[in-house]
Amino acid sequence: MNLKLSRSTYRNLVVGVDTKIPLSNGQLTTAINFDNAASTPPFVSVMEEITKFSTMYSSIHRGTGYKSQVSSQLFEEARSIVLKFVNADPLQDTVIFVKNTTEAINKLSYRLWEGKKKSVVLSTFMEHHSNDLPWRNKFQVDYVQTDLCGKLSLEDLESKLIKHKGNVKLVTVTGASNVTGYVNPIHKIAELAHRHKAKILVDGAQLIPHNGVDMKPKNPLQHIDYLAFSAHKMYAPFGIGVLIGPKETFQHGISEFVGGGTAETVTHDWVVWEKPPHKEEAGSPNVMGVVALVAAIKTLTALGMSSIDHYERQLTDYANSKLKLIPGIALYSQTVSGEPRIGVIPFNLKGIEHERVATILSNQAGIAVRTGCFCTQPYIQRLLSIPPKQMEFYRRNADAPRPGIVRISFGLYNDFAEIDILTQLLGKIAKRPTSYI
Repeated sequence: MNLKLSRSTYRNLVVGVDTKIPLSNGQLTTAINFDNAASTPPFVSVMEEITKFSTMYSSIHRGTGYKSQVSSQLFEEARSIVLKFVNADPLQDTVIFVKNTTEAINKLSYRLWEGKKKSVVLSTFMEHHSNDLPWRNKFQVDYVQTDLCGKLSLEDLESKLIKHKGNVKLVTVTGASNVTGYVNPIHKIAELAHRHKAKILVDGAQLIPHNGVDMKPKNPLQHIDYLAFSAHKMYAPFGIGVLIGPKETFQHGISEFVGGGTAETVTHDWVVWEKPPHKEEAGSPNVMGVVALVAAIKTLTALGMSSIDHYERQLTDYANSKLKLIPGIALYSQTVSGEPRIGVIPFNLKGIEHERVATILSNQAGIAVRTGCFCTQPYIQRLLSIPPKQMEFYRRNADAPRPGIVRISFGLYNDFAEIDILTQLLGKIAKRPTSYI
């Protein structure tokens, strides 16, 4: 069966997958990481490229030394590699290097803000705080509804676009939910936005490592205006992120961060700013982060994003089939066969707090998961049917235990045997929850 071959091949590509860690009883076990939606471990190729390039590392852009010239060339060529990876338009679009997706979205919020809080930004009920909070103090924010399963409502999106009568500046939406794993139909959303004279931003932090993204499909109404993502979720955890968008967005005005590298000529009376993207990249650039990102892109491209998606979907389907057999489990992600999704599964066990479940998994089996609200509190409140009055209680009682969910999230290196270990232990906990409290 091809699964075993794929599994061993993928595992060999990732650093640390067979690391031994101590359990609460002092014994050692092989660590199992089901927390990939937060950050992924690095590819072997990334670490090799970092080591290889380190002998040539130097300050970039204005250095005349050989190493500086090599570093500068690599840094600038990386933009073309990123554009090609997501099929962006090299003539119209630019790549701005930032720290992460959060910084990318904040940057765009400042560059689209016209100083008057009149334009509307449509966010959604399923967004990460990073794709919600940056818009609130600059725009009128409205939220597209989700249905009872937590899936985005395209009907409500269209309704809100009509309601705001051409005053929507941007529709900003996650490509894939970090809570439920739902993959949004970004091209359909783009078409709706463009028909109503709005642009679209896709938060690609969760989507990019798992699915191929096409910013410029054949239908021009379906093109993606802006895309943001982070390398630390795609096997290159060296502090680099990407914002892609039309050059014209960044031609005029001033970046929210200015300083070294952003100005062409400076006097005490006036400034001539650099052209984009350089005017948006204040300070010493993260060259090593870009090297890591390029190495990760090359590895993902060589593997094929469709192959990665296919394998991770098999993992997810297998895990769901096992989890559904556990008594007292509540699963918060509902998809049918063939429906697009990424390998994220949220759940709770009846009779035991989410934080306690995660602690048991770690202490007894070396399994890393994540619990809580995953920086998507309004979405979790809706999935758990938490009323506003209960949230007011938590505001007044900061130390009270908070509701939340357990989340497992897969990377391409995870395998079916790891899922068996997880579900067997969860089954034991579910049968005797009081003994684990």
